Amino acid sequence: MRTVPFWAISLISLPLMLSSAQAADETETPAEDIAVQIRDQGYACGKALSAERDETLSTPDEAAWILKCDNGTYRVKLVPDMAAKVERLD
Repeated sequence: MRTVPFWAISLISLPLMLSSAQAADETETPAEDIAVQIRDQGYACGKALSAERDETLSTPDEAAWILKCDNGTYRVKLVPDMAAKVERLD
């Protein structure tokens, strides 16, 4: 049985480690994720500024968020496997 030198394993694993670090840097924020969802439903959200979880309206099955965009603020209830419930606040 032949052993593989440590440097060979390092050379093979280096690209994998770099690509996973790059993917971690490119992840979207919750605000951008929610903005994508409501844009897909026809609502205007130019730039997602922030998203704050609304604990008083959230339930185990529905997460409620206040999404602030550069052109409006929305209350968004995310329901698994369904369209989000969106209410414009301003």
